[in-house]
Amino acid sequence: MQSEKPKSPPAGGPAPVVDVEQAEAALVEHYPRLVRLAYLVLPPGLGRNRRVLTAHALTQRALPRGRKAGQPVAVPSQRSGARPHDAGYAYVRLQVLRGALDAGLPLKRLAWPKRAQFPPLLPQVRGLQLFPRSGGAEELALDQRLAALSADARAAYVLRGLESLDDAGVRATLTAAGCEDPDAAVAEADEVEARQALLASPEFDPCSLQARPTDLMRRRQHMKAAGVAVAAAVVCGALLGMPGDGWGPDGAAAPPYARNPAGQAALDPDRLTTVPAGAWKRSARADFSSWPARGGLTKDKALLRRALAVWARPGNTVQVSATPGTASGAPPGPAQLLYAGEVDSARVVLLYDGLRIVRYAEPKEGTGGAALDFARVDGATGADAGAVVVNRTDGNIRYLTAPWVTSASVGDLLKPAGPPLDLKRDEDGVTASFAGPPASGRCTSWSALRLREADGAVRVSTDLGELTPARLTAGRPAAPREAAPGDWAKTACSLSSVRSSGVRSVNSWQYARQALPEAGGVAQWSCARAETWRGRGSRTLAQFQTAGSAAGAVAAKAEDSLACGARDAKVLAGVLWKSQAGNWYLLGAGSKNVTSVTATGGARAEGNLLAVRTERGTQARLTGTLTDGSKVTTLR
Repeated sequence: MQSEKPKSPPAGGPAPVVDVEQAEAALVEHYPRLVRLAYLVLPPGLGRNRRVLTAHALTQRALPRGRKAGQPVAVPSQRSGARPHDAGYAYVRLQVLRGALDAGLPLKRLAWPKRAQFPPLLPQVRGLQLFPRSGGAEELALDQRLAALSADARAAYVLRGLESLDDAGVRATLTAAGCEDPDAAVAEADEVEARQALLASPEFDPCSLQARPTDLMRRRQHMKAAGVAVAAAVVCGALLGMPGDGWGPDGAAAPPYARNPAGQAALDPDRLTTVPAGAWKRSARADFSSWPARGGLTKDKALLRRALAVWARPGNTVQVSATPGTASGAPPGPAQLLYAGEVDSARVVLLYDGLRIVRYAEPKEGTGGAALDFARVDGATGADAGAVVVNRTDGNIRYLTAPWVTSASVGDLLKPAGPPLDLKRDEDGVTASFAGPPASGRCTSWSALRLREADGAVRVSTDLGELTPARLTAGRPAAPREAAPGDWAKTACSLSSVRSSGVRSVNSWQYARQALPEAGGVAQWSCARAETWRGRGSRTLAQFQTAGSAAGAVAAKAEDSLACGARDAKVLAGVLWKSQAGNWYLLGAGSKNVTSVTATGGARAEGNLLAVRTERGTQARLTGTLTDGSKVTTLR
C-alpha cells in the first residue's frame, strides 16, 4: 500500500530540527514514495535500469552521516498544517531531491564530480535488468513530456503532483535543494498538463519491478575476455619479474593499461573532421571525403558526443543494423562529420570514417529508441557518392545529396513516359520526403532518384533498403551508361530480390532479340547484374520479355558468378514458351559471342538463338559454343 502523504511544517517560525532516528523512521515508513520521487526526477537518459538502481541508492543514503542519534539537523521550513514529527520526512525528501538533481548535472573538467553523478555502488544486480512495469499510452506520453523538461522543472512538477505542495512550498523546497531559479522551474512545469493520478501508476513505481536478462552473448564475450585478461596479466607479471628487457620506457609495446590515443580521440566531438563548403570544387576526388559538414546541429557537442559514444559502445536498447559485409565496430580514429540536424521527428548525425557511412538517430524527445546504421562505401566514386538516406519513415525517404548535385527529381521506372517530379531540397541539401519502392506485395510502381550534377550528368539510383541508394545503369557490362527512361520498364520489379544485400550498382543489359515462332512477335532477352560493395555476393538474373507482357519472366539466375559482368560478359538462358495456338517451344538465347546453341536431346541451332518444338513440362539443358571453341551453360 502507498503510505499516507506526509504533510509539511509551517513556513513561518524557526526551522524545525530532526535527529537521525526521526529521519530513519520517516525513510522506512515512506520508502516507496521517496524512491518514486527520485525515479521521476532522475534524467531519463540514464536508462530505466540505472534509474531504478540510482533511485534506490539515493534514498538509502539520505540519512545524515557522521551524526549520533539525537543530534539535531536543520530542516527548511515548509507550508502550514504539518505535524511536528513530519520534519523527519521533509529532511529525507530534501536529501533525495538534492541527489536526484545532482545526478543530472553534466560533468565538468575543472570540478570534482558529485557522488550522485557516479553509478551507484549499492544496490547492484548482476545479470539482470530491472525496470518498472509498463503502463498505457497516457503514462508513456507523460514520461516523454517529463523527459523534455529540465531537471529543476521535472522536480517542480513531481513535488506539485506527487507531494501535493503548493507553488510556495515547491519554490521553498527547490531553493533548499540548490535550485538557482525556482520561479523558472515552476513556470516550465506549468507547460505540462497536471496528471497527478498518473504519477502514482506502476509505470513510475521502482519498487514493483520486472526482471529481464542482460545481453547473454555480450556477457559471454566479456567473461571470455576477462579470462584472457587475467591470463595475460599473470604472464606479464612473470615476464616483468624476470631479468632482462621488459616493458621499460624504451620498449616498443605500450603499458598494458595505457589508453589508446586514437580511440580516445575518436570519442571527442572537437576532433571530428569538418570540411568547409566549396571544398569539393578544389578536391581531386569527388567522393564522401569532400562533403562539407551540414545541418543545424553541427555545433551541438552533446548530440555529437552521444553519437560517437553509441557508435563505440551501443547499448542494449539501441537498434543496430549493418549491410552485409560491413563491420559495425568502433571508429578507428576521428571521423568526418557529414550532417547533424533535425529531420522530421528525429535528430540525425551522419559520419564517415573512410570506409563506412554511419547514421545515428534519436528522437527529439529524449534518447530512447536510438538507432545506429552502418553502410560500407569504400572506393565510392562521384557517381556512387551522390546521396545518403537521412531518414526513412513509413516507406517514405529523405536523402542528403552531395554538394555537387544541382537538382533532384523522382520518377517511376515502370512508367518511363511519365515526367519525373521535382524534389525540393532545403539549404543543407536534404530532399523532400517521397515514397520509396514497395518493400513487399504487388509491384505497381518503382521510384528512382534522379540527380543532376554540376557537370550536367544525370545519375539514376533507387532505394534498396540501405543507407546509400543503388546506382542503376544499362548497356554492355564492359561500358555501362547511365540508365535512360525505358531501360528498366520491364525489369524494375526484379530489384526486390536484391534488397538489403549491400548492393552498390545494378546494370541491365539487353543481350539478344528473338523472333518468336508462329508469328508470335519479338522477344527480348536481358540480364540484370547486381554488384555489391564487398565484391562478393553478386547476383545475376536473366529475363525473357515478350512485347505484350508488362514485366519480364525470370529465365535463370546465379549468385557469385562472373556471367553478365565486365570480366565475363557471356550469358545463356532458356525458357518454355506457349504460342497462341497452344503449342510449346523451347527457346534459348545467348550473348553475341555464342556461335551455336545445343539442347539435350540433340536439337541444335547455329548462332546465338534456339527455338524448337517440345512438350509441356520438358526439362532441357542448353549448352552454347563460343567463338574460341569453349562452352557456356545456362545461368545456375
